[in-house]
Amino acid sequence: MFKTLEWTDEGVVMIDQRKLPGEEVYPIFKSYQEVAQAIKDMVVRGAPAIGVAAAMGIALGARNIQADDPKGFENEFDFICKVMSETRPTAVNLFWAIDRMKKICQRHLQNGALAGLKDLLRDEAVRMHQEDIEINRRIGFHGASLLKPDSRVLTHCNAGALATAGFGTALGVIRAAVEQGKQLHVFADETRPFLQGARLTAWELQKDHIPVTLITDNMAGYFMKKGTIDCVIVGADRIAANGDVANKIGTYSVAVLAKENGIPFYVAAPVSTLDLSLPSGEQIPIEQRSSREVTHIGSTPIAPEGIEVANPAFDVTPNRYVTAIITEFGIARPPFVESLRKLAQTT
Repeated sequence: MFKTLEWTDEGVVMIDQRKLPGEEVYPIFKSYQEVAQAIKDMVVRGAPAIGVAAAMGIALGARNIQADDPKGFENEFDFICKVMSETRPTAVNLFWAIDRMKKICQRHLQNGALAGLKDLLRDEAVRMHQEDIEINRRIGFHGASLLKPDSRVLTHCNAGALATAGFGTALGVIRAAVEQGKQLHVFADETRPFLQGARLTAWELQKDHIPVTLITDNMAGYFMKKGTIDCVIVGADRIAANGDVANKIGTYSVAVLAKENGIPFYVAAPVSTLDLSLPSGEQIPIEQRSSREVTHIGSTPIAPEGIEVANPAFDVTPNRYVTAIITEFGIARPPFVESLRKLAQTT
């Protein structure tokens, strides 16, 4: 089984997801700046994986701080966190991980000593990695109960082991169901423009020998209308207090089609993806990415040179289209303001 990312004494090792499925390579990122750039460039992607990578990058940066007094250390540490916070604005797990690392630093510095702090920060980042895998398995356990023994599942983007520390959220539900003996078939949207479904989800499922059919994004409605899809499962990058869900661009369209065709639309995400400070999805910042992702596939141009391009990386699916949100602590159903709050209180 591949590893999405891993802490080593040399630095943070991450599978370069930009090169999949053609090459499976694991570069080492030896500074916090390199980790931050890897997050920006989508070497690593997916909200939970971004959070863990950021924590590891912060621990790596802290290891190289030369300040020998608490105030000097804190100043440098805060700058490292600031750099990391500017990498991807939509994934709330990024900010959750940064806050968790900040709390470790602040608690230790209250004692006025630096001894052991760097090790504590490294241990916290490694702990987040291990916790995320266990969280994903619990999400899978809860979500598998929603799937029939022979479900045909549509997914959009990649919410698998590649998007997390391991196992996956949406694909974790599918993996857990298969482990229980259910005979699933997955339909994977290609997910333009970065092709996470075609390049990553299809690759993961093939590795696990889970039957998968790759379709273009604009085929989803066709297969729903034909009765070929039993349910939709996607991940999330941020979930507002009312259950509005920010996920990869195109998710909203899939949710509307599912509602029209009477198909359950499930979201699988850890509680760390909840942002209860936002009353609705209207307040979720949407990252705008390079026009080149739209005008090129790899190095090959597919559009006229100089064409104006819009490239939002995410969209927001209103809660009225969401059947249930699957977390490690259980399944939230409408009204989400109440059910999500209850789940968040179990942390």
